[in-house]
Amino acid sequence: MPKSRIRKKADYTPPPPKSGEFKLSGSGRSWVAPLMLALFVIGLAWIVVFYVTTGDLPIDAIGNWNIVVGFGFILAGFVVSTQWK
Repeated sequence: MPKSRIRKKADYTPPPPKSGEFKLSGSGRSWVAPLMLALFVIGLAWIVVFYVTTGDLPIDAIGNWNIVVGFGFILAGFVVSTQWK
């Protein structure tokens, strides 16, 4: 029985962008990493300051909710990290 020939597929070329589309360049998301790191650091600093000052700072009126605020900043950092390409 004869062997069949292996067909070579053509290389994929993406279609040209439509006239109304806006295409970001590779450096369009350069704000993501600094913002993500800043949110992580702010959240960590918030929690550390709360523990070091035994609950007097950053905001004395909200008490232990300062921990939630700190973790909120950290969570926001993770949310921003999803935009990183």
